[in-house]
Amino acid sequence: MTDLLQIVASGIAVGSFYALMGLSMVLIYKTSEVINFAQGEMALASVYFTYFILTARHVPFYLAFPAALAFSVFLGFFLEFAVLRRAKEPNVLGMIIITIGIEMILLGLVSWKFGADPKTLPFPVSPYGSVTIGEIFLSSLEVLTFFVAIVIMLGLFLFLRFTRFGVAMKATQQNPVAARLMGIRTKRILLVTWGISSLVGCVAGLLIAPGTMQPYMMWDPMLKGFAAAVLGGMTSLPGSVAGAYIIGIVENLFGGYISIEFKSVVAFFIIVLALCFRPSGLFARHYVKKV
Repeated sequence: MTDLLQIVASGIAVGSFYALMGLSMVLIYKTSEVINFAQGEMALASVYFTYFILTARHVPFYLAFPAALAFSVFLGFFLEFAVLRRAKEPNVLGMIIITIGIEMILLGLVSWKFGADPKTLPFPVSPYGSVTIGEIFLSSLEVLTFFVAIVIMLGLFLFLRFTRFGVAMKATQQNPVAARLMGIRTKRILLVTWGISSLVGCVAGLLIAPGTMQPYMMWDPMLKGFAAAVLGGMTSLPGSVAGAYIIGIVENLFGGYISIEFKSVVAFFIIVLALCFRPSGLFARHYVKKV
């Protein structure tokens, strides 16, 4: 019984990393119906920016962390304004291809500047420190990530539900033309959404980096976050978080009792099942557009 509780607790802990990436992807999808496959590399660029100012410029962490968040917001603004907004007559597929191109460019720049060797990001919370809850052991970083994911999820949910900007984001997604006719500045909505999404991804990257920091470190969390968003619903913030914890627990159970080699396959198997039986996700409402 203790082993089962340990596996479930570890699944919840790793699901927190997936939840943050899922939240960042859902934010953009809720506004533009575009799946941002550059989300992981945007976080990667922010993490390596943090590493640079910490190690090369010797900036203390309490200043480097806010600087990294500001950099991530600026990066989101820049990519939306300078790249995506310049696409002529874009469709959803074209925008997705653009995000894949951005992903490869950012990955190439990071690899060129910093190399492929693993790095160590100075972080105030050690990934090797442990917290004991009864007979369950979790790392201090996993506990921190869990609480950060919950706080960000609640903050975003309240922001989108009870603020005018959140309502404007929903209107922009459902009908951009009608939103513009109602006086909503849809381009500004998209710009700010990319900035917020990039910030959430940066937080996820900074929490992942102390355990493993190398140019490909965000691929697995990004793909698992995407799987979580598909499972919970690409338009549902609480759904993406729930989907992340489901995937984290299920893949840990699979790795613990069946096969550790195929542990990572579970998330993509869940995507296939979700798309077959619940295309809108477990927690999202299915909308049918009529013309």
